[in-house]
Amino acid sequence: MYFHYYGQLLHQQNMLQDFVRTGTYYAAVMENRSDFEGRVVVDVGAGSGILSLFAAQAGARHVYAVEASEMSEHAQRLISGNPSLGQRITVIKGKVEEVELPEKADILISEPMGTLLVNERMLESYVIARDRFLVPGGKMFPTTGRIHMAPFSDEYLYVEMANKALFWQQHNFFGVDLTPLHGSAFQGYFSQPVVDAFDPRLLVSLPTYHMLDFTSMKEEELYEIDIPLNFVASVGTRVHGLACWFDVLFNGSTVQRWLTTAPGSPTTHWYQLRCILSQPLYVMAGQEITGRLHLVAHSAQSYTIYLTMSAKMWGEGAEQGGILQTSTAKLELKEPYYRLSQPQPYVMQQDQQQQQLPSLQPPQGSGQQMQDGLSPSITIEPDQDSAAFTR
Repeated sequence: MYFHYYGQLLHQQNMLQDFVRTGTYYAAVMENRSDFEGRVVVDVGAGSGILSLFAAQAGARHVYAVEASEMSEHAQRLISGNPSLGQRITVIKGKVEEVELPEKADILISEPMGTLLVNERMLESYVIARDRFLVPGGKMFPTTGRIHMAPFSDEYLYVEMANKALFWQQHNFFGVDLTPLHGSAFQGYFSQPVVDAFDPRLLVSLPTYHMLDFTSMKEEELYEIDIPLNFVASVGTRVHGLACWFDVLFNGSTVQRWLTTAPGSPTTHWYQLRCILSQPLYVMAGQEITGRLHLVAHSAQSYTIYLTMSAKMWGEGAEQGGILQTSTAKLELKEPYYRLSQPQPYVMQQDQQQQQLPSLQPPQGSGQQMQDGLSPSITIEPDQDSAAFTR
């Protein structure tokens, strides 16, 4: 089913039309021509072959486009239709775990990212391709990835999810009492991660991140990913769960280029992802929020998400106190709720005359601009008016 999905042109078009995605890949390749000129390139999971064509444009000596789905036939036609580039590209149908190549690669290029970076488990194939085909010291585009996380408050989203289960509160549905199933239905809706774009002012604290270094990590490290959580609330509010997004770095010899899916940056086809707690936490400004995000891979090309979030004792006597509240969630990354809404302005009363969001400039250049995982122009600051987080 996975290969059938990506074997259809309409899904390839959806990705190609993501200008942030495609434009960033193009910029990363063309700005780092010195990494490609005269080099052998392997395109891992080539899809339509667009990245292979970019590598050829940058002067690659030869590109091996490895694609396991039926899309390899479309890629061959596209490459053949661009003969000045296509003469240096060989399409190979098969899995990177199984195919044989006539020579080693100086550089790997791929687009292995899924929702929350790891969904679809293609990162494992990317790492396997590194071990099988890349020369020692060879480059990988992308080079590293980061999963960013921060607690959020969104009363409207929480109510929307809870209301989905109201159907099961009917006592007389054609003479049948449905209420015995309400609890299971309620938990079922909260087991779906929400995929949409949200206003970064919903975040309750500065984000943290978990780094994945594609150049050195082992395949087994992707089977289970365990991320400790520790935040300090910037406002007093209800915490409804954990917001997540990712970015990847193309560590070129000439230019370092980031591709980000952060809230407040131009929206991509990945959007962002939020894990909602069925039991929200109540926090005060300055209160510590701890927990754990545990991802366990499974055979359906995805992960089960186990989330725990706790609010630690706050105020006088906190040094002697322990956990005040704890809430847990089990979610299925493969079965998200695609809300896909565009972020709406969350306007504070004093800002109603201006009604402007922060500048939405995409991150470029060095990692210093992206050190908090947000768009460079966006900051999370304590505010006495908690309405900024509750509309």
